[in-house]
Amino acid sequence: MAARNPRTSRERMVDAAFALFDEQGYDATTVEQIVERAAVSRSTFFRAFGSKDDVIFPRHDELQARIEARLDTGTSQTYRVALREAAGLVLAQYLAEGQVALSRYRLTRSVPALRDREVASMVGYQRLFREHLRRWLAEVGGPDVDLHAELLAASVVTAHNVVLRRWLRGETTDPWHEYDDAMSSVLAAAGDTTGGPAAAQDTTVVVLRGDRPVEEVVQAVRRALEP
Repeated sequence: MAARNPRTSRERMVDAAFALFDEQGYDATTVEQIVERAAVSRSTFFRAFGSKDDVIFPRHDELQARIEARLDTGTSQTYRVALREAAGLVLAQYLAEGQVALSRYRLTRSVPALRDREVASMVGYQRLFREHLRRWLAEVGGPDVDLHAELLAASVVTAHNVVLRRWLRGETTDPWHEYDDAMSSVLAAAGDTTGGPAAAQDTTVVVLRGDRPVEEVVQAVRRALEP
């Protein structure tokens, strides 16, 4: 039985590219050097990536599609959960990349064109949040829907980016905990921005020690929400 290659050609190209970027710099690295180190052909490279830049920001379209799909399931009653989980997809992507994400962070700090592309992707995520928020808030009704949608979308993206940068700089070893706290702060500060029916709903606060088992937390929340 032939041994399976533990790394796909795409993964080998990404690894080779970032290794070369670290060794000799982004500008000095060519596609020819990447394919030689990854032991693939030029045609294989260009089937996977449109350019050298695309190696640094792989699968952006796929991630954006997943974010939009999650937002599409939200409603005017559940949009806070949709926002939290959709933004969490971006954080999960970076955490899963590990060393690649850290290398990208170093590159985007030193190459202005790459930084501009990264900012453009963040603007794209914010646009998705804003468009869905405008629809959700309009369904509930209230003044200044466009303004509130813009402010909340910007707050969600900013909170996510703060946590992500802290992880990339090695300032936190528990990014998910910080992300949950950041999103809770953003959504609590937003409150009911519409002045609609949600403003009249009661708020239930459940306080538990952080080391409690998950099953105990779930039961406590259920008891608190019982009529």
